Amino acid sequence: MQIQTTSEDINTYQIIPFTWPKGYQSDGLQAGLRKVKNDMGWIYSSTPAQAAGTYTTNQFQAAPTTLTKNTINKEHKLQAIIMNSAVANSCTGELGMQNALTTQQLVADKLNIDANLVGVASTGLIGEQLPMDIITNGINQLKLTDNTEVTNAVLTTDKHAKTISVQVNIDGKMVTISGFCKGSGMIHPMMATMLGFVMTDANVEDGLLQEILSNEVDSTFNQITVDGDTSTNDMVVTMANGQAKNTLLTKDSNDYEDFIEAFHTVLSTLAQDIAEDGEGSTKLVEVNVQNAATHDDGQKVAKAIVGSNLVKSAIFGEDANWGRIVAAIGQTNAKVDIYHTSIWLNNLPLVVDSHAADFDENEMKQALSNNKITILVDLNSGTGTGQAWGCDLTYNYVRINATYRS
Repeated sequence: MQIQTTSEDINTYQIIPFTWPKGYQSDGLQAGLRKVKNDMGWIYSSTPAQAAGTYTTNQFQAAPTTLTKNTINKEHKLQAIIMNSAVANSCTGELGMQNALTTQQLVADKLNIDANLVGVASTGLIGEQLPMDIITNGINQLKLTDNTEVTNAVLTTDKHAKTISVQVNIDGKMVTISGFCKGSGMIHPMMATMLGFVMTDANVEDGLLQEILSNEVDSTFNQITVDGDTSTNDMVVTMANGQAKNTLLTKDSNDYEDFIEAFHTVLSTLAQDIAEDGEGSTKLVEVNVQNAATHDDGQKVAKAIVGSNLVKSAIFGEDANWGRIVAAIGQTNAKVDIYHTSIWLNNLPLVVDSHAADFDENEMKQALSNNKITILVDLNSGTGTGQAWGCDLTYNYVRINATYRS
């Protein structure tokens, strides 16, 4: 068996230091929802922007998530998003929805825009009502600045802000796509407490932005897992305000695929940052699947492996217990050649034709000591591929979540 390789394509985009695209401003501050950390922020476009979103499939969808979904669905436009990182406003009943609506209106009034152009995002503790006096005071203090403190204001147990900016030439105009997100635990998105925001100054055809976002979320954010739990508050929202002044981007545009490549890079990078920053984690785990019967099978198998607590524990313990990987594959309903499945770990053969490879234990132990573990699986069942990201499961994960509320 051979590991499949492909020639490297020349990227049509460039990664740049994090910055806002044209026409965006933001702010972040400590409103008083948290004791020591910034806990509230917003982002604003000087003109209404095309907007799209994907949202948690958890049945107990939080009030701000439902409100933002309904707001975007009306006209596919937003001009501002307000967010807090302390109170999820989930499982809070009619009062919780009213508080989300009040928050939306307070932002609209301060910015002198229509309330239907304001998205609302929350993360934090489930079941508590928003302290509206603190929310109101925080909104009153927010300013329109060029700082990027909002990227810190959304964090909860995250160890650092997760940001990326790329630039790509579209129709002779330099387009910027910038994204930031939060997420560390309760991560198993099926659009984790995960929030993602992607801003661009591209001029994009009405309705196309939603198709692009949905497709790219499926292969990025929906392919990460930290602990198998899907939050009530997950959402990824993107805005495109057109201020780069490129000719309207459509599927028929010459530069359409270049834009997709750049957009995918933003989401893929943020997704991997979440997986790497998993609560208590010490290792990023990437699983690549080749020769699956279908792409769906490949994606399913990849996510099953990164989601297996036994696999995650073995990786934390630096134990080459490949039976746990095989068990995770076998639990799916993907088509698998059970006699000719092969597995590599950091390019070292672990399983060949469903039998243990003759590997050197010390060499494998050294590979498992790396900060990034890459597992490649060959299902020998077709030409489909899959990819997913996760992290190891550590003692510290239990400590963090045993005391989250207290």
